[in-house]
Amino acid sequence: MHNAFDILYNGALIIIGVLLLACLVRAIRGPRIADRVIAINMMGTLVVIIICILSFLMDEGYLVDIAMIYTMLSFLAVVLLTKIYMGVYREKRRQEQEDERHD
Repeated sequence: MHNAFDILYNGALIIIGVLLLACLVRAIRGPRIADRVIAINMMGTLVVIIICILSFLMDEGYLVDIAMIYTMLSFLAVVLLTKIYMGVYREKRRQEQEDERHD
């Protein structure tokens, strides 16, 4: 029975790894910045899931603590990227409005 769980966990790790690569492609190629931010957020979530699965496989409890810390860092990174994106969007919008006034 223990071997079946190992196969299941390893299969889940492989599938999540493929999903992680797909998110990386979306983060690089994404047509909009919003797509890139969402892909980065999803990559952070998938990495946390990978760390938790490895915690079960290796029977190491400290990895769950690392996963929680990584979750907080990932959340802060997404908030920061969103703030930057909103600032760039507002500046671009303000510039367009000024260009319309001058025309």
